[in-house]
Amino acid sequence: MCEPRAFMCVESFRAPWQRHTRRAIGCRLSLQHTRRVCAFFCWYGNQVATETRCLGPLVLIEPLLQRMRVAAIINGHLPADPQAEFDYGTVLSVLIAVRLSHPHGLVNVARWAARSGAEFLWEIPADKLNDDRLGRALDAFFTQRHSILASLSLHVAQEFRLPLRELHFDPTALLFHGVYEDSTPRTPLLENNPTPSNAQLLPAHITQGWSGPHDPTDVQVVHAGLCNYIDELGPVPLFAHMVDGNQNGHTAVAEQMALLQQHLRPTELTLISDRGTYSVGHLARLYRDGFYALCAAPWDDYRDVFRQHRRTLCWKQASYLSQEQQRRHRQGNLSQEHYELAVLRHAWTDPQTKQDIPGRLIFVFSTADQKVTRQHRQKQLARIREGLQDLARSVAEGRRNTDAESVTKRVQRVLGKQAAARYFRWQLVPLTRQERDGWTPPSRGCTRPTHRFEFTCDKAAIQRDVEEDGYAVLVTTVPQPRSNVDLLFTKYKQQIYCEHAHHVLKGPLAVHPVFLKKPERVEALVFLMVIALQAYLVLQRQYRQQVSEDAPAAERHITTRTLFLVFRPYSLLVEETGVGRRVQPTPLTPRQREILQCLAFPTPAQTLCQRLPRPPT
Repeated sequence: MCEPRAFMCVESFRAPWQRHTRRAIGCRLSLQHTRRVCAFFCWYGNQVATETRCLGPLVLIEPLLQRMRVAAIINGHLPADPQAEFDYGTVLSVLIAVRLSHPHGLVNVARWAARSGAEFLWEIPADKLNDDRLGRALDAFFTQRHSILASLSLHVAQEFRLPLRELHFDPTALLFHGVYEDSTPRTPLLENNPTPSNAQLLPAHITQGWSGPHDPTDVQVVHAGLCNYIDELGPVPLFAHMVDGNQNGHTAVAEQMALLQQHLRPTELTLISDRGTYSVGHLARLYRDGFYALCAAPWDDYRDVFRQHRRTLCWKQASYLSQEQQRRHRQGNLSQEHYELAVLRHAWTDPQTKQDIPGRLIFVFSTADQKVTRQHRQKQLARIREGLQDLARSVAEGRRNTDAESVTKRVQRVLGKQAAARYFRWQLVPLTRQERDGWTPPSRGCTRPTHRFEFTCDKAAIQRDVEEDGYAVLVTTVPQPRSNVDLLFTKYKQQIYCEHAHHVLKGPLAVHPVFLKKPERVEALVFLMVIALQAYLVLQRQYRQQVSEDAPAAERHITTRTLFLVFRPYSLLVEETGVGRRVQPTPLTPRQREILQCLAFPTPAQTLCQRLPRPPT
């Protein structure tokens, strides 16, 4: 019962408290413990006029955008109107900062700028960031979107030492709700004609098209293709292009390459992409321009080639292992999976020039994929066989919906789009008079059947596919002296990092949903968010490069999200005075100061000292 008395004593003590502590408590309470109790005592003070501004992640975002020269490059392509109060670069930089810090709609940017203190960093009053000004800036940005993104990417590649020799391409679907009546289809781009860009190219058509298997069906789509530089530190997007929602990967990669050559102008390039972009025309376009391709191909296109040369292929185990496979190899108590590679020289014929395109087929065998494929097939076979058996019993018993048309619909529902559906054949066999007479009398509510439902399963086809489980094929036109097969396979497996970039674009940057009515502004905002994505991934990349190799794994693989969370509580103090507002930065925590030093970024005090004038004397 001593501690409650101690608190009572603290609440009623009178200075000097050291003189009354032991006498008032009447128990064995040390002087050190009493001082610790008194340290938590608080006093109520009078109300003050000082306000706070939650600067938060802007401590990192503002110097990062300065180093990327975002505002300067935008202003170089979009000269300001002489009558305009603020240039486009400043306004659009604030909009990028909004997407990075806390995504808001255009109508809420002004309120965000006032709460966060962004108006002090970009020297633009919060009430000037209305949706009309932001919309006009997006309209101007649309007219130079490809050129601005390319100029930024070239600067980022030079500033952060990112070579343009190898790029990974992967498109992703962006979903839209509502009606975009002003969105119209683009004119197909002809391969031999100059590819229009910027203001000469209409915005992508927002329309119904293919999206993900788990996406809602009542949405409209456009596809955004990203070209990423990828290494062990992760991806960095360096170019982007949007295509109509009803276009496929072949159109996306063709237009992307045409615009990339027009704006980035790489001297040498190896383009790495997935199965959806593969075609002989894609390989031929790159080969004619002096570039190389590495992409996955549909297995059915090279199944016969594999069967023809299977006995003569020389297989070698790949050095690449996924994170899960590496963990299993370290532990040693779980099944250890691996990849095996075999290479075969191959040539394609250019559809235009009719010349041969030399290259190689890289056959890949995955032990993990073999197990998963076989398990998945067995589940599908069991599910389909059970559904067809139930249907056969229903027809035999003469139940409702067993006429030819209804049975066909029910079979289609059972088979669906499953890969195992191709193994089954079915038919309705008419019963003879003798079979109808000898058939079991129908139950109540049923009729005497007139047909018998029969189905068969092609076990030989299943066995042929079982023997090829776990196999895939890559095609490449990279010459053999330039890169060996094992290295090419490792580079292709880095393609998974493209999904990480898509996740960031749709997650922390919140590209979906987009509340804009004009298709031009929609596309301009998506391009602007690609710049935000570039900044987001460059920031974590720079921090990871500065961390020592013996640092903990969490520190070596830190993300921008984690860095933002460290600065989330940082605030400014703003006080109204007779000659204006006085802005005071609060002290940094040791962790915050360590991050800024690691990134070589100025502190908020240093930045505000340069941005804001000194008070009048």
